[in-house]
Amino acid sequence: MSTLFIVQFVIVLLCILVGAQAGGIGLGVFGGLGLAVLTFGFQLQPTSPPIDVMLMIMAVVCAAAAMQAAGGLDLMIRLATRILRKNPKHITFIAPAVTYVFTIFAGTGHVAYSVLPVIAEVARRNGVRPERPLSMAVIASQFSIVASPIAAAVVSALVILEPYHITMLDVLMVTIPSTILGIGLACIFVNKMGKELKDDEHYQKRLSDPDYLEMIESQQEQNASETAAGNRNAKISVGIFLIAAVLVVIMGSVESLRPFFPDASGKLKPLGMAHTIEIVMLTAGALILLICRPDGTAITRGSVFHAGMRAVIAIFGIAWLGDTLMHAHMGEVKELVSGLVKSAPWTFAFALFILSVLVNSQGATVATLFPVGVGLGVPPEIMVGTFVAVNGYFFIPNYGPIIASIDFDTTGTTRIGRYIFNHSFMLPGLLSLAFSLAFSLLLAKMLL
Repeated sequence: MSTLFIVQFVIVLLCILVGAQAGGIGLGVFGGLGLAVLTFGFQLQPTSPPIDVMLMIMAVVCAAAAMQAAGGLDLMIRLATRILRKNPKHITFIAPAVTYVFTIFAGTGHVAYSVLPVIAEVARRNGVRPERPLSMAVIASQFSIVASPIAAAVVSALVILEPYHITMLDVLMVTIPSTILGIGLACIFVNKMGKELKDDEHYQKRLSDPDYLEMIESQQEQNASETAAGNRNAKISVGIFLIAAVLVVIMGSVESLRPFFPDASGKLKPLGMAHTIEIVMLTAGALILLICRPDGTAITRGSVFHAGMRAVIAIFGIAWLGDTLMHAHMGEVKELVSGLVKSAPWTFAFALFILSVLVNSQGATVATLFPVGVGLGVPPEIMVGTFVAVNGYFFIPNYGPIIASIDFDTTGTTRIGRYIFNHSFMLPGLLSLAFSLAFSLLLAKMLL
């Protein structure tokens, strides 16, 4: 690893640290500052900004903000609260189960955006530390990618492992039970993570801030008044939003439901999931506006809209910065990982994890390292058994749902620590990875 790469990597980490401490749009603008240093100072060519991710968040936020203005979010919270009232701690188990199932059928973890604000508010109003369910919900949305038959990472792995006669069923009968067991065990530990909300000094300090109390009270009063005045509209808005979310899942799992268009070679390919999510969610927002008639200005004043837009700005800067750095040094990163794998086949898991941390993409990690594994003679059962290790997104907190969940948590319990790596998702992610990897290697050895 070159000294130049290390210096540039430190710059990226410093931008994340300072941006996180600045709060608000800090992550985004300091990501832009880091990009300026890499581009004008080190002459690194910028990659394309993560437009699809940003637009997906904006589309989902538009629909969710419209639903909130129509009283729908408050209605969902009340319904969820009834379920959780007997034992509200169940949300730490229910939240990741929801995002896990959604991701399996949609093939992308970005569907988690639609439920994060609900999880945050249900937890806060029931006195549960939102950090617990939010962190596990995000981790589950990442890990279930390797259990989704339509995810790019799974499809890529299947194509590369085809010479070994590894089928989709072979992969899924290892990844699905291993990730469910791993995430379930992690939830047991995470359910006790951190202080209880009523004992958290940071949250209690916020409760003494008149501006914070006014924001919470105005949000609750707004939702309560709108729901009382138009409970029917609240129900309709929730119905539209949930139908849109289900449509995204169905369209993600059944390609034939999406229109097909010719690519550059003339081959017909289905409409991509990014555009599908954007179109469906924008349509949902439009229908809520047409049918439920919420106050247009209330939509942009709501907490969901503000949190979502902060997440978009953060992703714009930080994700673009990280991608530019990795693209410039991809050759030496691949060389480093290849050296690890040659020493011992089981270290393939470490290679997958390290690269996924650096490139922030399960699909790119598989496409880069699985051919290397085949070339180095790594046994197919080891490759399938270590497949779950491509979920290293959580290590550096610059992944979209991570940033979004931090912004959606108005209590401040979900956060990036002073030293970057001591963030809310590190322990849940490491526990989920350790348990899932252990089960995955065991199942691969038994079944393949």
